[in-house]
Amino acid sequence: MAVEPLIFELSKPGRRGVRFPQSDVPAVEPPAEMQRESLMWPEVSEIDVIRHFTRMSQKNHAIDIAMYPLGSCTMKYNPKINEAVSRLPGFANLHPYQPAETVQGALELMYELQEMLAEIAGFHQVTLQPAAGAHGELTGCLIIRAYHEERGDTARTKMLIPDSAHGTNPATAVMAGFDIVSIPSDDRGNADIEALKGLLGPDIAGLMITNPNTLGLWDEHIQEIIKLIHECGGLVYNDGANFNAILGIARPGDLGVDVMHYNLHKTFSTPHGGGGPGSGPVGVREGLEAYLPAPRVEKDGDTYIWADPAKSIGRLHSFNGNFGMFVRAYTYIRMHGAEGLRMISEDAVLAANYLMARLQDRFDVQYPRTCMHEFVVNGTRQKKQGVKTLDIAKRLLDFGVHPPTTYFPLIVPEALMIEPTETESKESLDYFVEAMLQIADEAETNPEIITSAPHNTEYKRLDEVGANRNPNQVWTPAAD
Repeated sequence: MAVEPLIFELSKPGRRGVRFPQSDVPAVEPPAEMQRESLMWPEVSEIDVIRHFTRMSQKNHAIDIAMYPLGSCTMKYNPKINEAVSRLPGFANLHPYQPAETVQGALELMYELQEMLAEIAGFHQVTLQPAAGAHGELTGCLIIRAYHEERGDTARTKMLIPDSAHGTNPATAVMAGFDIVSIPSDDRGNADIEALKGLLGPDIAGLMITNPNTLGLWDEHIQEIIKLIHECGGLVYNDGANFNAILGIARPGDLGVDVMHYNLHKTFSTPHGGGGPGSGPVGVREGLEAYLPAPRVEKDGDTYIWADPAKSIGRLHSFNGNFGMFVRAYTYIRMHGAEGLRMISEDAVLAANYLMARLQDRFDVQYPRTCMHEFVVNGTRQKKQGVKTLDIAKRLLDFGVHPPTTYFPLIVPEALMIEPTETESKESLDYFVEAMLQIADEAETNPEIITSAPHNTEYKRLDEVGANRNPNQVWTPAAD
């Protein structure tokens, strides 16, 4: 059987896939310690380069190919108008170190985006600097720490985190120097408020809560929870990963939240995946703006300037954030307006509840109450038939659908977290339902077809344990 040659195996001395333009800056010899005697780099023609990367792209799933119901990640469609605007020469050809007077248009866009994000979520000011959601979490935790330290309240070392919070919250809080205290969920999927009350005291720095949470549920006690944290002297951080569920409906700042990050790559349709580039702006209530990262864009009369907040936690990102993501999110917000943003959330919530209603007879819904933009089913019924959640995920690949998030949140056994987003048509939702119902049937009548899936993909079931334990990430030529 013919085997497709790898790009290294196509290499022949003297072939060139690209020719770089002549340098317009003086050549500089790298330091000797940074040089290598030889570089194992393929020498291939342009057509081989194009074919290699095209083939690679066709082996990946993408939102532009089919449904991508990855729970808690909001893998929504990225409108192509965003891409067109971000590639306008006035945006694409800027350099982040240009003097402020030469990039007034870019600074105006950033300033207006800060103002719009603040208005949408009910906050006083926003920083655009963080480069991703977890980076935004770290920014928020550092602001909370700085707030307490500036007040001399150094005994506040504990951060409360519900077990239904976004998965990165505990690690982020530890990185910021806090001790973690977990709050269990109650039987309706809320943070257990009685357990919370028993943990409150003068050592509490704050609470990191995800609302709606990773179970896809709005916490029914959110206002009381915020009040309790404030009464004991702590601050409330809301993880904005699930903000796509409440645009134009609820503003966390109005509820009393002190700090929140936004995921532009989730809620505001900028590209998501492949390691970035992401963007995780952070909003704060009045009184915390002095701690925001430096610099940030401010307006001085008719001029936009870089300014350092008075008690800033410092710089957290080179070049002040991922500017291309700002352009895309700005375009998205301006095109939708207030009514459109609300419709986004209404449609996302409607789609999730539609899927849950159609699947609940065949899959066990962990918390059978009205959900927000996502919901969680557990695969314990199928596991009793010999089919694990991982098997269900693999079988979905045969239908051309990316699997939902599996085994998260950790508090749900055999979890499948499903988020359709607002961008899927009813026909797409129905196709997903029919695939899931067929898999439920197969679990009862022919489990082998699921446990051996996928069958229709280019690569069949892989040894994932072996790949993790013995990764082979570097190509080496075969021995002669």
